[in-house]
Amino acid sequence: MKAQNVISGIFIFLLMLLTTCSTRENKTSQTNDSEELSLPDGFTSIVVADSLGRGRHLAVRNNGDVYLALRELKNNHGIVALRDNNEDGTADEIEYFGSYPGTGIAFHKGFLYFASDKEVMRYEFSKEDLLPDQNRELIIAGFPDQNQHTAKTITFDGTGNIYVNIGAPSNACMEQTRIAGSKGMYPCPQLKRHAGIWRFKDDVPDQDQVRDGYRYATGIRNAVALDWNFNSDHLYAVQHGRDQLSQFFPEIYNEDAGVNLPAEELFLVNDGSDFGWPYCYYDPFLKKKVLGPEYGGDGKTTGECENKEDPIMFFPAHAAPNDILFYTGNQFPERYKNGAFIAFHGSWNRAPQEQEGYYVVFIPFKGAFPSGDWEVFADGFAGKEVVMQPHDARYRPMGLAEGPDGSLYISDSQAGRIWKITYNE
Repeated sequence: MKAQNVISGIFIFLLMLLTTCSTRENKTSQTNDSEELSLPDGFTSIVVADSLGRGRHLAVRNNGDVYLALRELKNNHGIVALRDNNEDGTADEIEYFGSYPGTGIAFHKGFLYFASDKEVMRYEFSKEDLLPDQNRELIIAGFPDQNQHTAKTITFDGTGNIYVNIGAPSNACMEQTRIAGSKGMYPCPQLKRHAGIWRFKDDVPDQDQVRDGYRYATGIRNAVALDWNFNSDHLYAVQHGRDQLSQFFPEIYNEDAGVNLPAEELFLVNDGSDFGWPYCYYDPFLKKKVLGPEYGGDGKTTGECENKEDPIMFFPAHAAPNDILFYTGNQFPERYKNGAFIAFHGSWNRAPQEQEGYYVVFIPFKGAFPSGDWEVFADGFAGKEVVMQPHDARYRPMGLAEGPDGSLYISDSQAGRIWKITYNE
């Protein structure tokens, strides 16, 4: 009997201990979930939904429904649909659909366009259903296979065209991929079908890159951030700069140079633009493009880069700009009208030093060009002040979208969260 009492006491103790631990975890989760982002005065954030999957870009329908592209399949699907039924800002219905993961997603002419790594497709909706008709229509295919910078991102102009980013399948078109001291191929054969932005018709099915695509701009290593500015009627892109200058060419670049070079670049993209990759990179200290070391550069020589287009603004190296949005709503204060938001995802390329990014910035615009410097608009995603590796960050801002009421939506690729940012005077 005594032994039974002892066993019973131990069981009760363990049960209480487990209950205490469980309660503590739930309280921690609730506290973290209620934490707000750091935003300018008058702005507030609310969590629309959590744990959706590895979020990429997102789009908001004119009725307020939100659609998130996923980098990896979840529940065997690559797109998440969310609906807020009681208008409290949080998702009441969450449904998954689509057979492919991907990045680019946008509403256009009443269709939901979605870009996997190899195709651009669109879905049609019946009435006000949350999920579209499941018979997707193939719009563009024939993209080349590649194992780096595979994400396809999309945007539309107002004259019947869709623009697709096709990233470079390498760091700097080296003869030996990412091998110290390797020379660059010249001319770079990858430019023929990569490292640029291609234009297609927005509503013609079964287009092929080679047969139907038009190379609108070249010399762009990878522009995951892509948007058409209808106020200025121009295309804009933000480039991921090249990596590992100090690792591959230590005789020219020390550790600090490798961490701080090159700048991430905001491009105003015109028909025929050439921004210089892989031959050139932008030095934010010299404020010019210089010849890459793979092509005989010494960190100062300009060479043929003198004829390449410069950015209209630049940002810290290796911050990983992953989306750009020109704000057209009326909810935010007037200074935000027609300005650009950019989501910086954060990268690994500043190791062994502290990483950069993990915030959303704002740039005021007047016409086609910035009218002021960039400023951090939303911060606190990382959950800590110092991030040494991407996995240290709690959240990594990825995609941006504007709601019909002028709210700003931000997606996260780390924990699958979506925020809705609103302004209240």
